[in-house]
Amino acid sequence: MNPSMYVPRHFRTPDQQTGLALIDQIGFGDMTSLIDGQMHCTAMPFLRDGDYLLGHLARANPQAAFQPGAEVQVTFAGPHGYVSPGWYQAPGVPTWNYVAVHVYGVPEILTDAQAVHDLLARLTAKYESGLANPWQPDYDPRQLNAIVAFRLPIARLDTKLKLSQNRSAEDRAGVIAGLRAVGNTALADLMQVREDQA
Repeated sequence: MNPSMYVPRHFRTPDQQTGLALIDQIGFGDMTSLIDGQMHCTAMPFLRDGDYLLGHLARANPQAAFQPGAEVQVTFAGPHGYVSPGWYQAPGVPTWNYVAVHVYGVPEILTDAQAVHDLLARLTAKYESGLANPWQPDYDPRQLNAIVAFRLPIARLDTKLKLSQNRSAEDRAGVIAGLRAVGNTALADLMQVREDQA
């Protein structure tokens, strides 16, 4: 199947594992859906469970009334930043380097109370794990009734790593140095990892 995101050859990834690893690393995405002819988008944390994304919405959110059989898109955005042509040795133009993963699928609402509780416990554990005194969830059933939990089968996944792969090694080194100079270490580090793996 053709990707739904425009991904020139230089910026494609060889397998889906790269995209799945980025989802695990980024964790926070924007879910977009079409409801009655209007686009809706909600930013939220996700957990990946194999070939599924797990998430939840406030029951009052219009997106929580999932349309039967309707596909949604989840966008995960990684490090990004402006690239100056002044960082190149060869002539060039201004551009933007970035990482993006798009997931497409039809959500399935979780109706089992234990499944909803387990999702929230896993999500909380993921983000509390690095804290000195992790908070332990103890949800009031009324709070659980105020959300709609779902799982999203990953039917399609597009990954784009636009990291100056279409430039020479010297130009890529210049971009990495330039990004570090302006404080964008996350994007510079990602580019450096890719260079080291090449």
